[in-house]
This record gives sequence, C-alpha cells and structure tokens, in this order.
Amino acid sequence: MEIHQLEILRELGALGSVKAVADTLMVTPSAVSQQLALLQRKVEVPLTRKEGRNLVLTEAGQVLADAGAAVVSAMADAKDAIGNYHGSAAGRVSLCGFHSAGQAVFAPLARILAAPGQPRIELSDEDVAQQDFPALTARYDLVLAHRMDHSPRWPAERVTVIPLAHEPLDVALPAGHPLAAKAAVTADDVGGETWVTSHAGYSPADVLSAVAAVSSRELNIVHRINDYSTVAALVATGGVVGLLPRYTEGPVLNPDIVLRPLEGISTRRRIDLLARPENLKRRSVTIVCEALQGIMAGLVDQG
Repeated sequence: MEIHQLEILRELGALGSVKAVADTLMVTPSAVSQQLALLQRKVEVPLTRKEGRNLVLTEAGQVLADAGAAVVSAMADAKDAIGNYHGSAAGRVSLCGFHSAGQAVFAPLARILAAPGQPRIELSDEDVAQQDFPALTARYDLVLAHRMDHSPRWPAERVTVIPLAHEPLDVALPAGHPLAAKAAVTADDVGGETWVTSHAGYSPADVLSAVAAVSSRELNIVHRINDYSTVAALVATGGVVGLLPRYTEGPVLNPDIVLRPLEGISTRRRIDLLARPENLKRRSVTIVCEALQGIMAGLVDQG
C-alpha cells in the first residue's frame, strides 16, 4: 500500500465524494478513482460502496482509513524528526583526518566547538593512501583528505568535495646544511642527498619520484616514515633531508630545521573535505565545515 493511497481513502471517508477529495488534494477525479482502484486490488474485501451518486467507505474501508491516518501521522512525525535532526546545531559529527592535518586542526577545532550548543565532534585519524580516502565517507560524516595535483580527482559521483587548502611540500633541511642558505632549491640541488620520506602511495614519495626523474638520479632513501613529527626529528639530527608540508607542519617543526621551496617540480597537495551529499544537509555538519575552513585559512595566512 502507498501512503498517498491511504491519504485518499481517509479523505474520502471525511468528505464523502471523489470530487471533493480531488478538489482538496488538487488532482483530477480520475486520478483519485485510479488510486482507489489500485488500493482495492491489494485487499480482499470491498473498501467503498455507492450511496446514490456518492462513493462512501465500507466498514472495512473505514478500518483501513483509520489505520492509514495513523500511518500518515507517523510519517509526518518522522519528517518532523528528520527536519529537527538536520536543523540541529548540536548534533554529533564524526570527522577523520590524515595525521599532519589532524595535528594542525583537531585541537583548534575542539576549542571552537567547546561552547554549549555546538556540534559534538568525534575525531579520528586515518593513515591511508590517497585513493582510499573516498571510501572513508561510509564511516565518517566528514573526511579530511589530501591528494597531489597530478593525482586522479576525487569521484564526484560519490562524494562532495569542499576545498580547504592548496599546500606545497617543502624540502626540510637541517639548519646548518649548506643548501639552507638558498631561498629555494632544485631537484639537481637535492638529488644527491640522503632522504627520509613516506611509504609509497603517499604525497612525499610521489614528490621524490619526480625529483629522481628530473635529476636523473637514483635517490638514497634510508628511512620511510609517514609521521611528519618523526621526519622533522630525523632531519633535525643533521643526517637526512625530507619533505614537510608548509602550512600544517607548525606543530612538528623545530628551530633546527629550515624549509625551502622546491623549484621546477609540482609539490602541491590539495587538502579537501570529503562527505556524502546527504551529510551536508545537516546543520551540525556544515558548522564543522565552516570552522575547518576558518582554521585552515588561518594556517595558510601564517604560512
């Protein structure tokens, strides 16, 4: 049975004629009759009978109309509940992010949302390869994701993308390194260095593959570590160079390190929020999105 068919049956019981039902629902009488006929096929007892020129409900029809009224009322309550859910600012919002973004934005976000009436944020970190971020939207309301400029775009048919930043990865050098005196470095400058980088499939490893190609050298990679704070600590010892993000590296950068732009190679990664479209209909989710946009804009300004 269809909800609209039960609505028509209820209105027929209240109004007493097909024409009156049609006028009330702003449809044609033939449309009302057609829906009543379809409903009648689904039950074994007559729902209506003729009284003169009018069509009225039988006892069985009245029983079904009363039950239908309860169904229609429940549906209205459900629509009202989901409307309140979508409109509530204080709803629960789950957010996951890759490590360096989490280090930079999770704490400021928690402070912003600490006031009463704000969304109840639930944070998690997910260290996945670039192509695996969209799938996380099945488990989280919002996903902080990154991809290199040259990597495949996010699947627009599956997720909505909210851009946050376009962040370069810079070469991290020990403060006393000879290249630290330069304003920027090239692939030829750093091709002969000893490196710490990420595992394959992550942004730093992608950039180093380009460095190797441009410098025509096989790079000496001695450490593969995905955590930027550990990379920074290793660079600070003076034995290796690495790559660190320009805007989100603040919490892990230390005074024994300098960052230098890498010229001649695309090193920028896009930091985006990914979400399923239905999640962005909730006010609590859009509040978190707006807060993250503000935090990231501040980091870019500082950078």
